[in-house]
Amino acid sequence: MSDVDALFGVLRQSTGEDVVAAFEHAIREAPDRLLNRINVFDFAVRYGIDEERVIAGFLHASRLGIFEMSWAVLCPACGNVLASNATLKTVEQAEHNCALCAAGYEPTLDEMVEVTFTVSRRVRKIAAHEPDDLSLAEYFRQVVWSSGMAFTEDEFEQAMHEIVIDSIELAPGEKASLSLQLPAAFVIVMEPVSHAAHFFDVKGEPERERQTFSIVYNNVAAPTGTTSPAPGPFRLSFENRTARRVLPSVWIAGDELHRLLGGRKPFLTAKRLLTNQTFRDVFHTDTLEIDQRLKILSMTFLFTDLKASTALYERVGDLVAYDLVREHFKVLYEIVAAETGAVVKTIGDAVMATFPTPDRGLAAALRMRSAMQTLNDQRGNDDLLLKIGLHEGPCLAVTLNDQQDYFGQTVNVAARVQGLADSRAIFATGSIVEHPQAAMLLKERGLTAHAQRRSIRGVVDDMAVYEIP
Repeated sequence: MSDVDALFGVLRQSTGEDVVAAFEHAIREAPDRLLNRINVFDFAVRYGIDEERVIAGFLHASRLGIFEMSWAVLCPACGNVLASNATLKTVEQAEHNCALCAAGYEPTLDEMVEVTFTVSRRVRKIAAHEPDDLSLAEYFRQVVWSSGMAFTEDEFEQAMHEIVIDSIELAPGEKASLSLQLPAAFVIVMEPVSHAAHFFDVKGEPERERQTFSIVYNNVAAPTGTTSPAPGPFRLSFENRTARRVLPSVWIAGDELHRLLGGRKPFLTAKRLLTNQTFRDVFHTDTLEIDQRLKILSMTFLFTDLKASTALYERVGDLVAYDLVREHFKVLYEIVAAETGAVVKTIGDAVMATFPTPDRGLAAALRMRSAMQTLNDQRGNDDLLLKIGLHEGPCLAVTLNDQQDYFGQTVNVAARVQGLADSRAIFATGSIVEHPQAAMLLKERGLTAHAQRRSIRGVVDDMAVYEIP
């Protein structure tokens, strides 16, 4: 048996056979391009498998070294990869600049950090393992742009043919030039390896005499700027002072380029992965550095607690109560994972969980309440009385007590809202019940959220809180 076969044998212990079979088929049959920076949602659709099971499979396979996981900081405007990281620990909190958009962005984990998977060299060697050998078109497709770009292969090839006027490859230390005819248009000289861009606003009366311009690429700073030449003959001279090859290319920044960069499709975000239970279980100590603080614009928090748990221990005894509490935790964990959430921690008999969107958090809360009622009906009593609170908003992803955790007022409000709940009603804030999909979920269940003004201890004196009976 080969080492790769052995790895897949181990993977089968944690991952469904259909997911493993899809991995094996892709590694055996797929073109190189489809094994580099894999979009997990595309993969799930291609093989007809539930996306949550595919995500879990890629996580287990990455832990075994079958795939390599990458965390890329994206430009939210054009979808360029501004920085690629092997772990979330190396994602910088500082502003990232996009030369193409001439703008800087502070990274957030919602849509600016994507997670992709590339087959390991030990499993199959692909062209992208040596990115400096890729053609210009393939370098842009496989390295520069997000896995969330929505263009098809035909659209990409047609757009590249219409947009790119000319291009050149320069080895380290090399000098070269391009002679071209500048059209009356907005033109960009893009260099994807050093993340450089120079803009030419070509306008005015055409020139007969050849105009010239020089660009030097170095290891200090990516050159950028804007020049306004006239249409006509033009010579671009380049010098590569970096340690890698560079790929300057001349693009027409018109409607075709905007169409190419404008389409988006779903991709796995860092936020989505942080709310995934398998990720927390498999990579629980490898997420963030101690002093790292990364912003999340929207996270849904759910807190639960067992009502009168001390009285439960006194009433039924320690052994029986302990088994009941363990069973309740098991049910809650399963529901959280099924609703694309993750349990952050337990505190005594309480649970703190996160979800990517309010509707998934609310769905989990409703299922939890129903599940506790089922457990009570099986026992013929109401020993398990669950209090549930929900809130959504911005937060910071941090490391606390050697575990990935969250910090901020949103977390505090969610915890306090749970404290308002009684044994049956779920309490949620307006950011939950007013979310379109969450509101639809309540309507489908025939539930009406009743608003009331409540004081949230230590947070706000008065705010709208909704009781879901």
